[in-house]
Amino acid sequence: QVQLVESGGGLVQAGDSLRLSCAASGRTFSSYVMGWFRQAPGKEREFVAAINWNGADTYLADSVKGRFTISRDNAKNTVYLQMNSLKPGDTAVYYCAASRSAWSTPLMVSSQNKYDYWGQGTQVTVSS
Repeated sequence: QVQLVESGGGLVQAGDSLRLSCAASGRTFSSYVMGWFRQAPGKEREFVAAINWNGADTYLADSVKGRFTISRDNAKNTVYLQMNSLKPGDTAVYYCAASRSAWSTPLMVSSQNKYDYWGQGTQVTVSS
């Protein structure tokens, strides 16, 4: 069992940066593929970014490529989402998730169905 707690959300202006953190409980954090998803008001939850167990492989949604970076620190049981050049369209609740599945294709790691544990989310609001 893994418990995930997100932090770092807030209200910012367009063009600003934020770094989200997701702290995980448990001693097997390094074995999980970790992902970030987001859900805007009235919309479906969507994939944002994923990272393999040691950080060597990452995958980001086209909408955030070049602006967002995902990283992890296994010694701290934490995964990060660095968000730069934020836009109003990035406004959403951001969720951290952990998958016991092995890293595979982008289609697989971006699928919500592959993730076994979810955090409660942190709100990010970007004003214009």
